Amino acid sequence: MIKNFLMNLLLSGIWVALSGSMYYTNFLFGFMLGFFVLWIMNRNETDQRYFYRVPKIISFIFYFLYEVVKANVQVAFDVVTPKYFFKPGIVKYPLNASTDFEINLLSTMLSLTPGTLILDISEDKKTIYIHVMYLTDPETFVRQTKTGLERRLLAILR
Repeated sequence: MIKNFLMNLLLSGIWVALSGSMYYTNFLFGFMLGFFVLWIMNRNETDQRYFYRVPKIISFIFYFLYEVVKANVQVAFDVVTPKYFFKPGIVKYPLNASTDFEINLLSTMLSLTPGTLILDISEDKKTIYIHVMYLTDPETFVRQTKTGLERRLLAILR
């Protein structure tokens, strides 16, 4: 998998060098072109993880950016208006993530989203305690986070 990623970076670098324009859009086009070429060349290989993970990673990036922008707009609206709309609360969040790396990455992603903050991780690493700034229903928050952020993140890592 790392071999395919490095080869894809090399192909996109070659594309940028041959085209002569050092723009990020040109690099992204070269990356997509290199991805397509590698996919064609490795269709019959047994290890196809790279070709399944790259679209999931791109989808996760767009999902996470959408969630961050949505939370920023919500917090900014609350700061600008004279009436406060926040309803803070602490949620006990049961984890599907099992390894230290998965738990650390999930807690980092949750903390990067405005309005949420990780307070603690239980000793058995099965629960995270999250402070949520706009908590209307704890069950809805847990369900949305499980089906959204955690599911997408674990699909990339596993």
